[in-house]
Amino acid sequence: MFNHRFSAVAGTLLVVALVARASAAQDAPDPNTQREFGAKLQVCGACHGNDGVPKGPTIPVIWGQQESYLEKQLHDFQVGNRSQEVMNWMAGTLTQEEVKPSTVVFANRKWPVQARPAAAIAPPPGVAVCQACHQANFMGAAQNEGAPTPRLAGQSYDYLVSAMNRFANGERTNNADMVQIMKGLSPAQREAMAHYLSSL
Repeated sequence: MFNHRFSAVAGTLLVVALVARASAAQDAPDPNTQREFGAKLQVCGACHGNDGVPKGPTIPVIWGQQESYLEKQLHDFQVGNRSQEVMNWMAGTLTQEEVKPSTVVFANRKWPVQARPAAAIAPPPGVAVCQACHQANFMGAAQNEGAPTPRLAGQSYDYLVSAMNRFANGERTNNADMVQIMKGLSPAQREAMAHYLSSL
């Protein structure tokens, strides 16, 4: 009798949870149908490129980037844990409900094909430290020990070395591990890693 009643209650709770999840998915903002939301995301192309190729060398590729990483960065820009004037403003235009759908849009787009150095670049000493979190192929991970890690392979040299130096100099602090790792590397080591990663 008890087991039958417990099963019935568990079944009811499961149905309620599934209905709530489906309802939440239906209620999620859709940039394809909501003009104002779609317009916000079109603004991203002004810097990150309408074809996924950034307009400048210090601007990162976001097409095909790890979704969970994009979500964390938008959150960090919104709350001030990461500072970049345009991005603080842009992230601030998104409602909390629009953040997740925004990251889905860009994560599902294809990483752009860009020019690469003609000659292969040998992995520099110490680059294995990056593989511990960013994976052996430097493609990043949705969750690595609880924290999302971005794709590094194919980002521009200028963006990568700038990000590494900002961590090393304490100008960017929204990842404590990266601050400590980059501080432990010399500028020459960071430059060599950035050259290698950008060539992949």
